Amino acid sequence: MGNAGLVVRDGDRVSRPASPHASTIHALLRHVRASGFAGVPEPLGIDAGGREWLRFVPGDVPLPPFPEWSVTEDALASVARLLRQFHDATEGFDGGADASWDVELAGSGGGAVIGHHDVCLENVVFRDETAVAFLDFDFAAPASRVWDFASFARMCVPIDDPEDAARLGWGDGDPARRLRVAADAYGLPPDRSELIDLLGVQASAGGWFVQRRVDAGDPAFTTMWNESGGAARYDRRRRWFEANRLRLLAASGD
Repeated sequence: MGNAGLVVRDGDRVSRPASPHASTIHALLRHVRASGFAGVPEPLGIDAGGREWLRFVPGDVPLPPFPEWSVTEDALASVARLLRQFHDATEGFDGGADASWDVELAGSGGGAVIGHHDVCLENVVFRDETAVAFLDFDFAAPASRVWDFASFARMCVPIDDPEDAARLGWGDGDPARRLRVAADAYGLPPDRSELIDLLGVQASAGGWFVQRRVDAGDPAFTTMWNESGGAARYDRRRRWFEANRLRLLAASGD
């Protein structure tokens, strides 16, 4: 969202504005690719003009209103499995003393893996309706597995007021069932109480992340804020989660 209209494709290469943390992110991408995980773009470098270059990843990237194939339980499970593989591949990554991360979405920060923190459908590449790669690692940072999984689940189950979810094309799937599908596909332990607690933390945070960018005058986030209904949309999400917390917990695990 923050780079809307600023990403340029040149043949099999893509350039986009480099974040202040791009050098560390490129090192991370090289690390996970070297470990055998191909579900991230190949980093090609950062030019003198402040743009990063990455190898284009062919496939389909869903945009709202999401096409029906992209919101099936099979598609959801494939994203969860890909996230597990990504987390596994990040274990042992050491960016060194100069490592730099944007920790704004990383919760309390720290953890055994590097989280993506922005796994929404718009940042997933599919082939044959199966997730094969993630895009946009600007908010990657050290995190716990369950925190990053909660971020993904919040956006891709989704954990949202049904009317808002339907407006984006999520269909009529049961969020409690879909959360169980995603957690099982990832391989979370049977006790999912920590997951529900972290979803509560994220739901309670509301739209603070977007609000700060709106207050700073970011045009892309301002458009999204206005089109989605502003703060009222995040209030609806929080109320829906609290009303359904126990049902989500009961359905998500053993």
